[in-house]
Amino acid sequence: MISVPEARPVGAAGDLAVFRRDFYRCLTRRGDALFELADAVLCADGPVRSLPVLSLVAEHRRGHGALYDALAAGRVDVERLRSAVTSTPMPRAADGRIVLAVDVTCWLRPEAHTVPERILCHTYGRGKDQHIGVPGWPYSFVVALETGRSSWTAPLDAVRLSPGADLAAVTARQVGDVVARLLAAGHWRAGDPDIWIVMDAGYDAARLAWLLRDLPVRVLARLRSDRVLRRPTPPKLPGVLGRPRRHGGEFIFGDPASWGEPDVTTVTETRLYGTATARAWYRLHPRLTRRAAWADCPDLPILEGTLIRLDVARLPSGATAKPVWLWCSAGTGHAPAFDHPDAAMVDRLWQAFLRRFDIEHTFRLFKQTLGWTVPKLRDPHAADRWTWLTIATFTQLRLARPLAADLRRPWEQPAPPERLTPARVRRGFRHLRATTACPAGAPKPSRPGPGRPPGQPNRQPTRRYDVHTLTSNEAGKTTSKKKKSSNPRPRRTG
Repeated sequence: MISVPEARPVGAAGDLAVFRRDFYRCLTRRGDALFELADAVLCADGPVRSLPVLSLVAEHRRGHGALYDALAAGRVDVERLRSAVTSTPMPRAADGRIVLAVDVTCWLRPEAHTVPERILCHTYGRGKDQHIGVPGWPYSFVVALETGRSSWTAPLDAVRLSPGADLAAVTARQVGDVVARLLAAGHWRAGDPDIWIVMDAGYDAARLAWLLRDLPVRVLARLRSDRVLRRPTPPKLPGVLGRPRRHGGEFIFGDPASWGEPDVTTVTETRLYGTATARAWYRLHPRLTRRAAWADCPDLPILEGTLIRLDVARLPSGATAKPVWLWCSAGTGHAPAFDHPDAAMVDRLWQAFLRRFDIEHTFRLFKQTLGWTVPKLRDPHAADRWTWLTIATFTQLRLARPLAADLRRPWEQPAPPERLTPARVRRGFRHLRATTACPAGAPKPSRPGPGRPPGQPNRQPTRRYDVHTLTSNEAGKTTSKKKKSSNPRPRRTG
């Protein structure tokens, strides 16, 4: 018999149907139960507050025992699911380029003493001007950003950070794999603009730029306000002896006298921030030192880039606006480089960084609406399984965005289809599910297991695990907590 290739539907409805079939094929064990669990998350009324309550949703045709068994014993082909998520239509910036944002969010498990591989995660806003460490599972996410005022992103990958993992190495490997899948899916071709990787100040931007130097990417990161960069090396004067200099003069963020005249200055009127003034200086690089992060590098490189200082008139919250320092790495050779960006490109850079905050909306939707951190799972692999189910459900919401109707509450304002939020798209997904592919099979009749015999309690106590508090750079070292200096010195090394 000659096999006929499956016809691919066109349009938004076709993209949603294709992804649902691909998602079902990625569920290699307990596939029907896992697929219906994802549909229950999409079709439930209101936020997900309890995992067993999802078994009462009409789209979940199995009992709560099948739900527990799917998360505990199911299997998800993560590599295939990564490719399926990347093959979907990709959001782009205003100039047509792909902008990726990376960040770490935590699944907190403070009292789960029987859960392995917990790390002391830094949390914010849990005390007055305090950063409190809470045990949990940190996950590194990579999402594609949209342009304009929107809370939508496209989550492409998630990796749980194991104890002692190097964040820069994990992020570089993760971003490299995502870019490779984007190239394989045809989202980037030779001659297209470089892919921007946007990140906050917690990342080592120089090291990531070096580790990703063979890819068509450019790193855009925020720098702390106490940093010091170096200018290009001046030419060696004739007759001067000694080794040639590797670094030029210092550019001290806290000392305006060391800045000099900016190469580009732009002034933009914004709705939220008022007047935004951006000043850019070309060819500035950090001074690297021979430390653990660069131990495997024989020669310390000179990583030049463009430094941008962004000043805004006000903040939406009414707080005092502080300047933001951004550093963008130079070209890679895979696409037209802009080692000397013009005014329009400088504005695109700082606007792309402001779009990075859309990833916070995605994290909030994952935790408060889709119930990502609701299950009290003990196995970290089950947590990874549930994380990818959450990514798959959000991807279906993103594909259903052009098809959803505005089922608004009486107190909500009407919104056009392109302005619907993910939560409002989720309200109408139950109506879309009836017209799209549902490959999951019907449940088979079964009986519940006998369980533990009456009168015989479990006499095997569950193993308890300690919380990992040391990073890979701190392992084997005992350091005492130093008192914070009232007059700290600027950071002159990378």
